[in-house]
Amino acid sequence: MHHTSPLSQIYLDANATTPVLPQAAKAALGAMEDLFGNPSSSHITGLKAKSLMEQTRLRAKQILGSGQGNIIFTSGATEGIQTAILSALTKAKASLDPNKQYSLLYGATEHKAVPNSLAHWNQLLEIGAELKAIPVDDKGALDLDFIAAEVPNALMICTMAVNNETGVYQDLKALDTCIRKHNPEVFWMVDCVQALGKRPLALAQTSIDYAPFSGHKLYAPKGIGFVYIRDGAPFTPFIAGGGQEGGLRSGTENLPGMAALNQVFAMLLAEQDSAFHSLSTLIDYREQLAKALKRAFPTLVFNHSFDNSVPTTLNFAVPGFSSKEIMDLFDAANIRVSSGSACSSKVTRSFVLDAMGLPAWQSESAIRLSFGPAMTQSEVDLACERIQSAANALGNSCLTLSSNEAAADKQPLNGLVQLKSGSSCSWIYADQESKQAVVIDPLPELDQRIDTLLQCQQLEPIAFIDTHGHADHVSGRVALAARYLPQQASDHLGWPVDHQLTEIGARPAQAISLGQYSLVKLATPGHTNDSISLLLCSPQGEVIYAFCGDLVLMGSLGRTNFDSSCAKQMYNSLKLLHSLIGDDTLLCPSHDYNNEFTTSFAAEFRVNPLLNEVINGTISMTQFEQQKARLDTHLKDEAGSEIICGAYTGGCSKAKVKEYDSQSLQLQVGQSPQLKLLDIREPHEYALQHELGALGEQTINVPMTRLVQFVQEHKQESDAEWVLVCRSGSRSLVAAQALHRLGFNKIAHLKGGYALSDS
Repeated sequence: MHHTSPLSQIYLDANATTPVLPQAAKAALGAMEDLFGNPSSSHITGLKAKSLMEQTRLRAKQILGSGQGNIIFTSGATEGIQTAILSALTKAKASLDPNKQYSLLYGATEHKAVPNSLAHWNQLLEIGAELKAIPVDDKGALDLDFIAAEVPNALMICTMAVNNETGVYQDLKALDTCIRKHNPEVFWMVDCVQALGKRPLALAQTSIDYAPFSGHKLYAPKGIGFVYIRDGAPFTPFIAGGGQEGGLRSGTENLPGMAALNQVFAMLLAEQDSAFHSLSTLIDYREQLAKALKRAFPTLVFNHSFDNSVPTTLNFAVPGFSSKEIMDLFDAANIRVSSGSACSSKVTRSFVLDAMGLPAWQSESAIRLSFGPAMTQSEVDLACERIQSAANALGNSCLTLSSNEAAADKQPLNGLVQLKSGSSCSWIYADQESKQAVVIDPLPELDQRIDTLLQCQQLEPIAFIDTHGHADHVSGRVALAARYLPQQASDHLGWPVDHQLTEIGARPAQAISLGQYSLVKLATPGHTNDSISLLLCSPQGEVIYAFCGDLVLMGSLGRTNFDSSCAKQMYNSLKLLHSLIGDDTLLCPSHDYNNEFTTSFAAEFRVNPLLNEVINGTISMTQFEQQKARLDTHLKDEAGSEIICGAYTGGCSKAKVKEYDSQSLQLQVGQSPQLKLLDIREPHEYALQHELGALGEQTINVPMTRLVQFVQEHKQESDAEWVLVCRSGSRSLVAAQALHRLGFNKIAHLKGGYALSDS
């Protein structure tokens, strides 16, 4: 598949890795083509290689101010960390007092490589020390009082020079004083990976025993690093073998990596034309980027103080947006940022910001923007411009209110939108003709998003309705109703007192009008005794959607272990709801624990034996009540996804759907002209980047927030060939599995998404 982008890449994730500088790449290539000798060989080619290696070591010593300390080349910082911890703990083990309890201290905001390695070697060497995290304050500074109290019993203490997520730097001089005052003998390692080229280092003037570094964080290739070891500090080789590096680190040396490092060091020492900028210039760059971010996102907050962080890192959060949403937005604008540490990109929140005591929303929404000291003014200017264009595009999805109509070329909303916060769902149904909308199960976390959407689409809400009294979480209904419908009289769930009477299935029911449609209230107690279902009916009386609250969830039934729950009522409610809507009407629950969007009785029958027995009448009300009670006892107070998933169905395995790569998809398009490509990114992503080459005419944009609407509208095309595409292939896989569950038999997705498509 040929995919082109009109936007050049703006790379702002330097704390994860950096591109290799041209000078460094040239030096590495030279080492591969010309200086390819083995530094251990005694002939001239080997001697030249050894000379290059020693020149690199000498420059490293100059930069670090290492004095008589050793510099050992490694494969990277992780190996340096292992070397330091193994060396320190091997020495410490030799003089342990069996009657004393020891500890291993590390900063609470330390890269996970450190505590994980401490735990590993502590167990492997059978030392039995207690691992303790050193707290930090709200600015990320380590607690010196804690260190003073704990370090006397510590075998090793590990701290960071500069944090990889926030750029916060520690006061190494104050740490040195505190540590040595209370334990002159403890071994001290400082992770200096993010400090190189950004903070002054004079290691020989400190009592630091070990300091690991990594080349790829500062424009050298991956696979090369080095570790400083103080003169006199204990050392145990982490890699034994042929005795290279004076027997300290065996294995044939990575000469191309060292050659690249050599050039980086030369520029740091300003021995030749340097690509690196002064501290004042980097501070100016940060100021420009910070202003651009605040202009683009006026409510943005920075998660760290600029007073004690390096200027090359900005960690921020935008209220109302998850880190993934901002990541996807920036990626569509070809801006590369991170949602925290690249080593833990699947983590949904930042343990670093948690340790600093920041509010949960900031931790969950954190974005790290980082650049290297070789950043240029033209790159900063372009980044600032692109950040603004990315923010403008949010108007396409009605996620922001833009005064620039051209920037917010939004599509009129007509139909159903599913908004999610965690595993909870809010539903908005909009009728474009009447400009009316109803909001079902509004969440307080989505208050701002719902408000913005209604304003952006100029919709008049007729009601904010909950499907049940919330026994375990809070509704956002009251605040929204007070804002939009202050005069409306309603019951405790938000159902308007001023309603009409109708019939559904020969049963009297209450209804409110939504344009030509009607929303019918159906009492379906069980999950709670006030639970209701809301049926959206067409002018012909067909039920289009059933908003069933927690009566039926995807792959399970709602809990009945609250004080106001009743399994007998649930039994009757299930049978009633099925009799009115049948097998195929889409059910829209208020929770989606496993990313399955929507369901139907037909879909549930395939995976939910208990529900099947209820509807088919093969289980009595009493038997259902007994089985349901047993299942509910397996639920914790927090209905976690793994609990919901296993307790009612015996598992939640997802279907394996067909996967294409870009080449095989291009071939399939040629063979199957009826195939349609479904781009499930949000409208703002699609607006920023949607050139699809040969597939352009066969592509439609159906964002995940409107996927349920798509399912409703295309039920009759379940045998058609649909290929789902997103940025990375993650969302498309989840959505494809959900559609397959709902009967779309020929669904497939593009593995790797646009990220891995040809350009």
